[in-house]
Amino acid sequence: MPESEGRANDGSARPVGTGESVAFVYATFPELAVAEVIAGDLVSAGLAACANLTPGMRSIYRWQGTIERSEEVAALFKTRRSLAPRLIGWLRVAHPYVNPAAVVLPAIGGSEAFLAWIAAETERASGG
Repeated sequence: MPESEGRANDGSARPVGTGESVAFVYATFPELAVAEVIAGDLVSAGLAACANLTPGMRSIYRWQGTIERSEEVAALFKTRRSLAPRLIGWLRVAHPYVNPAAVVLPAIGGSEAFLAWIAAETERASGG
């Protein structure tokens, strides 16, 4: 991540130079290799500035009437709120799950320099 040039933020979690908010998209994957490929594609396309992948998550859930237990990889994609629907659309096509987890989480506050970095990294995909 870039070095911080400024420390002030008004709490709005808006990237510098834009009128839109930063958001995070949370998703899960069946294995690290799959998560890495999809995350790399999303970052390469500019739909996400970064993806944090956390392997070793244990999930317990009901699927088609049965309680399931599985190892998964949690992913947190850093993006613009306006790009979140496209990012989720990409996940729905590329993801191996029939019903992939994909939830948009708004950012509330944060480092102004970090938010500016997310804005810069996703500018191409936003049409800016």
